[in-house]
Amino acid sequence: MQVEAVTGKAKSATTSLYLKRGICYVLMVFLALLAIIPIYVMLINATRSTEQINAGISLIPGSNIAYNWHALTNRGFQIWQGFANSFYLAVMMTALGVYFSSMTAYGLQVYEFKGRKALWAVILLVMMLPQTLSFIGFYQFMAKLHLLNSYIPLIVPTIASAGTVLFLRQYLSSVLSMELIDAARIDGSGEFKTFNRIVLPVITPAIATQCIFSFVGSWNNFFTPFVLISDTKKYTLPMLVQMLRGDIYRTEYGGIYLGIAVSIIPILIFYAFMSRFIISGITMGGVKE
Repeated sequence: MQVEAVTGKAKSATTSLYLKRGICYVLMVFLALLAIIPIYVMLINATRSTEQINAGISLIPGSNIAYNWHALTNRGFQIWQGFANSFYLAVMMTALGVYFSSMTAYGLQVYEFKGRKALWAVILLVMMLPQTLSFIGFYQFMAKLHLLNSYIPLIVPTIASAGTVLFLRQYLSSVLSMELIDAARIDGSGEFKTFNRIVLPVITPAIATQCIFSFVGSWNNFFTPFVLISDTKKYTLPMLVQMLRGDIYRTEYGGIYLGIAVSIIPILIFYAFMSRFIISGITMGGVKE
């Protein structure tokens, strides 16, 4: 009787485990489809004509991609110029933002100084405030400095990234050992040398994760460049895509979808190259051992 009871409990536990796994798999497949279907529909619409797009959604590719590309390139869509502008901004904003944010997180984690808790509270408060709240004042300030129609207002403010500082400090608190820092100081290593040659390699997964988020956010940023930049030669890809309008009687939606599809290619390449760091970075940054 005892053997049968134990066997029954084991079978029940196994059934429950399989049931939970099945629910998890179904949920993951559903979420994956929820993320993939909009991108797939966008790629399909990039091969269809405007009339076909207006007729409804289709999951079968069309044969209108050559015409859409012709309509795209003949309507002032300077694709390579937009690529260059977006790539320059994304790289600069990502590199400066992640590097100085990691330096700030390192200072908050390692150094003991008066006002550290107050400074940390201010950083958390800034992260909670919506960026649009201060945008009017920021625009007026840039206008007084005569920095409108320039990339400087887009690049310099990204150095102060509260969300990146929060993530990197949490990661540092879980992986950084003060004994390692003290040993470097005893060996005569300066603070900047210690940070660049010892700390940065330790937090590489977190940096890679934040690089992905920062690059994608910078590449897709539309509102701020649209307000600050007026010279079409400095337009980024999202701004150029917004300009893909026909005359007052016709809009080439196929060309617009093709422009959007082209604009996300660098994001997919960058994400595919850096994605192996995401899971390890988020896990170590969110869980303190």
